[in-house]
Amino acid sequence: MTPGERDVAELVAALTRVVPDFPEPGVLFRDLTPVLADDRGFAAVTEALARIVDGVDLVAGIDARGFLLAGAVAHRLGIGVLAVRKGGKLPPPVHSRSYTLEYGTATLEIPAGAIELAGRRVAIIDDVLATGGTVAAARDLLTDAGAVVTGAALVLELAALGGRQLLDPLAVRSLQIV
Repeated sequence: MTPGERDVAELVAALTRVVPDFPEPGVLFRDLTPVLADDRGFAAVTEALARIVDGVDLVAGIDARGFLLAGAVAHRLGIGVLAVRKGGKLPPPVHSRSYTLEYGTATLEIPAGAIELAGRRVAIIDDVLATGGTVAAARDLLTDAGAVVTGAALVLELAALGGRQLLDPLAVRSLQIV
C-alpha cells in the first residue's frame, strides 16, 4: 500500500460510522454516509477509485451508494456511468439477476437494449464488499449483456465475510479492508 493509499484508508476509517445490530441482530453495519458527506473524504475516495478503474469505457455503480461514487468517478474520467438498479426500479425490458447477501436476497437490473454493452470495458463500483453476492450479480448481469468486466473498485471490504473469494478471478481493489 502506497502512502497515498494509506492516507485514503485512514480517512475512510476515521469517517465511517459503525452501527451494531443493523439491519438485524449480529450484523455490524459500516455506514459510509459520513465519508460521502465530507468534502475531503468524498474527493479522496472518488479520486482513488478513478485511479483504480482508469482505462475503462464505462463505470457501473450499484444501487444506491455506488451510484454516487460511480457518477463522480465517471465525471473525473470523462466517461459514462451505468446505474445497476435494485429490482423493480426500471421500466421493461430489463436484464435481471437475483442473488443472496449476508442478510437476505435481492435482485439487480440493467436496461435491456437501451444501452449497448457488447464489447465495452466496464468497471463495477460500490461502497462495501461483504459476502460478494451483490458485486457477483452485477458482474454476471453485465457479462451476460456482453460487457467485458475489468474489475471491481470498492471503498470498504469486510474481509472476514469472504466476498473476494466469490469474485475470483475478477480483479478486486478496495480502499480499506477491515
